Amino acid sequence: MTQTRLNFKDMCAKFDVTPRTLRYYEYIELLQPEKEGRSRFYTGREVARMVLILRGRRFGFSLEEIRQWLMIYEEAGTKSQMDAWVEMADRQLIALRAQAVELQESIDDLQSLRDEALG
Repeated sequence: MTQTRLNFKDMCAKFDVTPRTLRYYEYIELLQPEKEGRSRFYTGREVARMVLILRGRRFGFSLEEIRQWLMIYEEAGTKSQMDAWVEMADRQLIALRAQAVELQESIDDLQSLRDEALG
């Protein structure tokens, strides 16, 4: 889209999120759209933040972790934000690797029980 601003409906469609989700992100101050009367408009800044929010959720970060991380940029700039990101990523990588081990054990157990049931 070449628009500099997206309206509420277009923002929901662009990111495939529900209106409730978008309003909630606004409520917890992850997004701060421009308001004109009852209409909301999302600038490039808000679109970029939404990309980061959804990416963070995909990686398993809580909304509060994402909110705090986004605030670092506002308060301390890019370098501090990237330092915080590396720390968060390291912590999350440990957790995800542990989950992967547990998941593989569950898959192996289920496969074994399935094979026994067939035999």
